Amino acid sequence: MYLAVAPYFLLFAVFSAIPIVFTMFLAFTDWRGIGEWNVIGLENFSYLIHDPLFRKSLKNTLILWVMSTVPCLTLATLLALALNASVRFSTVYRVAYLVPNITSLVAMGILFSSIFSSNFGIANAMLNLVGIDSVRWLQTEWGIKIAISTLSAWSFVGYNALIILAGLQSIEKQVYEAAQLDGAGPVRTFFSITLPMLRPIVLFITIMSTIGSLQSFTESQVMTSSQGGGASSAGGVGNSGLTMVLYFYSVAFQENRYGYGATIAWGVMVVVIVFTIINWFATRERSR
Repeated sequence: MYLAVAPYFLLFAVFSAIPIVFTMFLAFTDWRGIGEWNVIGLENFSYLIHDPLFRKSLKNTLILWVMSTVPCLTLATLLALALNASVRFSTVYRVAYLVPNITSLVAMGILFSSIFSSNFGIANAMLNLVGIDSVRWLQTEWGIKIAISTLSAWSFVGYNALIILAGLQSIEKQVYEAAQLDGAGPVRTFFSITLPMLRPIVLFITIMSTIGSLQSFTESQVMTSSQGGGASSAGGVGNSGLTMVLYFYSVAFQENRYGYGATIAWGVMVVVIVFTIINWFATRERSR
């Protein structure tokens, strides 16, 4: 038996446990990839608390979390309700909605960079059709945030819709029949029956979306680096697209400040844990 489970613990030790311990050790040093290991105590953590760029990345991450999670949950619920109804070719739609989740984020980031391009993007073309001037999406603070959050929501709306659909199909039809006999309309039925019975599903999706959004990297990295400028352009104009993980990547692997990069990684972990706990308690209280 021990021999059967040994590969799991070996892989866990090599790819999880040892890197975690090594990262904690790095956080107390100023190691830059080569040279001596100078232990500097809590200097990295002290600097992290007052680091304006880390605060900026935290603020951007939280804004992007709200801008992507709320529309994603709303659209996913609407799609799940549509699929749960008697719609023809519903199986085809379910497969189609899952395609964005299995498509490479790098490829989709490049595609969305073209969509939100200032010169030839589809987004500006649609605005021009209704008489609105073009917007420099990837050269303005809120334009970058809208583009990144749109990509994030588009990537996971289908996956979340299928999870919500599974929850909808687990609700007994007799409950809806009883509500109809009592004279409840579709809106009243949704808010009084469907939504309360979907709370465990919504809790799961919200927590997973929170964890994923707070660790977002690919969307921001691809869409901001597409504007050119190399390492210095990480985060876009005014670092308006700089997320916590993108900041960690820039410090550790572009500036070779592995000690401070490890400190940022631990800061990201603490933020994720704190917001996950807050999210869980808030949703649990609403369920009660």
